Amino acid sequence: MKKLLITLAFLASPAWAEIEEARDLMESGQFKEAYDALWPAARSGNADAEELIGVMYALGLGVEKDPIRAFDWYLRSAMKGHPGAQSGVGWYYEVGIGMPAPDLVRAYLWYVLSAIGGDPDAAISQEEVVKKMTAEEIAKAHELIDDYRVWMYPFR
Repeated sequence: MKKLLITLAFLASPAWAEIEEARDLMESGQFKEAYDALWPAARSGNADAEELIGVMYALGLGVEKDPIRAFDWYLRSAMKGHPGAQSGVGWYYEVGIGMPAPDLVRAYLWYVLSAIGGDPDAAISQEEVVKKMTAEEIAKAHELIDDYRVWMYPFR
């Protein structure tokens, strides 16, 4: 019963309505309006809104394409446990966009966290990036995963 009440409270929240409206606007190609609808929730720390703002900056939808800002928005959302954003952060680390160089250790870390969070594509990304890593890099990634997992997913 408690879980049902929490779910109903979430669905009734204004942020949820803003995000659903923004998704509808994005699907209809109204990206500037979607950005405007997402902005209040994203600035308030809503992980779903932050991830969608990241997508908009990554692809240049309604805003000027900006990989640095995209990564920043993805990271904000990823730190709150958003699996899609975690996968996005992993990809940025894997390819090194906006960074001095790729960081496969952190890419692997974020893909694993994303998979734990339920992103169905993260396991595939994880399998691909591990092929490029040394044994030492994999060991270091697992140290970081252990640190993050207990903080981000204490019951998994």
